[in-house]
Amino acid sequence: MTKTNGYAARDRSWHPPALTPLYKTSVTRSPRFAPIGAATSLSEETGPVFGHDILGAKDNDLITNFAAPGEMAIGPRIVVQGHVRDEFGRPVPHTLVEVWQANAGGRYRHKKEGYLAPLDPNFGGCGRCITDENGFYEFLTVKPGPYPWPNGPDDWRPAHIHVSVFGHSFAQRLITQMYFEGDPMIWQCPIVGTIPTREAIETLVAKLDRPGSIPMNSLCYQFDITLRGRRQTMFENRMEGM
Repeated sequence: MTKTNGYAARDRSWHPPALTPLYKTSVTRSPRFAPIGAATSLSEETGPVFGHDILGAKDNDLITNFAAPGEMAIGPRIVVQGHVRDEFGRPVPHTLVEVWQANAGGRYRHKKEGYLAPLDPNFGGCGRCITDENGFYEFLTVKPGPYPWPNGPDDWRPAHIHVSVFGHSFAQRLITQMYFEGDPMIWQCPIVGTIPTREAIETLVAKLDRPGSIPMNSLCYQFDITLRGRRQTMFENRMEGM
């Protein structure tokens, strides 16, 4: 197995190309020249390091972490959980996992949001946690809604949650999107369409886990994340990293 600076090298044919014209903003975002390789520094291979002292008591509970006292976010309640592992199946413990998402109506809490769906005053749309010794993470949230976006005449994003991972160094940095099993809109999305194979797309689809659900409370979705290597979880929409 080829390695780079002690980390399994990424298989760039597994990830989408930087330039994909049907995803219009990739035209201006994609590089114009071939990438240049460079040796990494010690600080890039050993940092950053995050500790549990940066977390708040409700950071991984998006249902209540922005809500007024006694209130909760509106929408179907779900649990999102999984494991962060490396290419060889080894857990990556003490890893910062951050999420952000639209509310149940498909609207983000952002000053430049253009979709007319209502804001939920008790939903902030972001959270974070740190994986345990087994690389396990968990969030409580509401299932986000789909929303239109100005890519084509009538393009819509499927329901999704953005996920950011800081592993044990910048070499394990990853930003991706998680979709939901059974959503037909996944296969109509121009962003998803940039990914070369169905097998790769399926790695971004969280599976419904009824045994992990909380009776009369929340459905559970399992989403495992792989850092680096031949089967690394897809980057959100571009090639990056060492």
